[in-house]
Amino acid sequence: MSLIPVGQAVARPLHRAARIEDAIHQVVERRLRRRGWRPAIVAYTGYGAPGWTRVMARVLLSRHDARSTRRPEKVRGWRSFTTLPAKHTPVVIEAGGRRHEARTDRSGFIDITVDADLTPGWGAVRVSCADADPVDAPVRILDPAVRFGIISDIDDTVMVTALPRPLLAAWNTFVLDEHARAAVPGMAVLYERLVAAHPGAPVFYLSTGAWNVAPALTRFLSRHLYPAGPLLLTDWGPTHDRWFRSGQEHKRATLARLAREFPDVRWLLIGDDGQHDQEIYAEFAAAHPTSVAGVAIRRLSPTQAVLAGAFPAPSGDPSDTGPDGQRWLSAPDGAGLYKLLHRADLV
Repeated sequence: MSLIPVGQAVARPLHRAARIEDAIHQVVERRLRRRGWRPAIVAYTGYGAPGWTRVMARVLLSRHDARSTRRPEKVRGWRSFTTLPAKHTPVVIEAGGRRHEARTDRSGFIDITVDADLTPGWGAVRVSCADADPVDAPVRILDPAVRFGIISDIDDTVMVTALPRPLLAAWNTFVLDEHARAAVPGMAVLYERLVAAHPGAPVFYLSTGAWNVAPALTRFLSRHLYPAGPLLLTDWGPTHDRWFRSGQEHKRATLARLAREFPDVRWLLIGDDGQHDQEIYAEFAAAHPTSVAGVAIRRLSPTQAVLAGAFPAPSGDPSDTGPDGQRWLSAPDGAGLYKLLHRADLV
């Protein structure tokens, strides 16, 4: 996501795919606005520290009638992707008694860090724009004394999506309704024990998934009793210079950003061995050894558990270490990871 400050033109040329997408959106937007559709704000959970707050939201065109206000009992995955962004829309953010102005990007997003004096813990900022109802976006403000945090993958780490099998993954993402998704056994209990053992520790959910599914993911995490925390997702579709965004680069950039924003926090990185979590975590641990307390990998199956890079495949023994003494642990579920983390004095 990117922020377009008010009054600043975009100088970078757009990729052909992005120009085609914009042309289609322009035609559809004109028709929908003639039919009475108007902007609606979708607020995402932000985070920050005393003095600053990262605010994330999206402005979409929405039908405002009785049918659109009824909450559906079941939500099919494909419905999350049938949205139209309200691009380049002026937005006002009120945080900690201060007012800030911004403008959505070509995908309808705002992602901005603003000055705000908010108390550590959970708070809220107000996001508003013309012709839309204002919304309060929750924010998690970290206490400066916090020294431990959790960064967790989502797919096949906290929620079973079977991403190593592309066809089944597509079915789970676009067809299956959100109530049919299953939680990975024991992971919610593990996370609750982690935050209980480290008071004030934040939980960030980092995924290559699209922001379109953020509301459904938030409901899933709440329904299965995972600790609340910011979702750090990405936008699907073409960018200014390529056909599709890189999910791996999104994860790398987000990890590096969190290390800069919270240099005194040591992170427990939790993922699975079905995609590239091990490789990405290994790179981050090598580049930021003092920012990593440990790495916990959920094994999808014994044959899939292969560590990337120069690190040995974890045997489950907490003596397995990476740079600067980080613990590398692996188990098939939350209960197994809890035992290893407990032995490693991380919970």
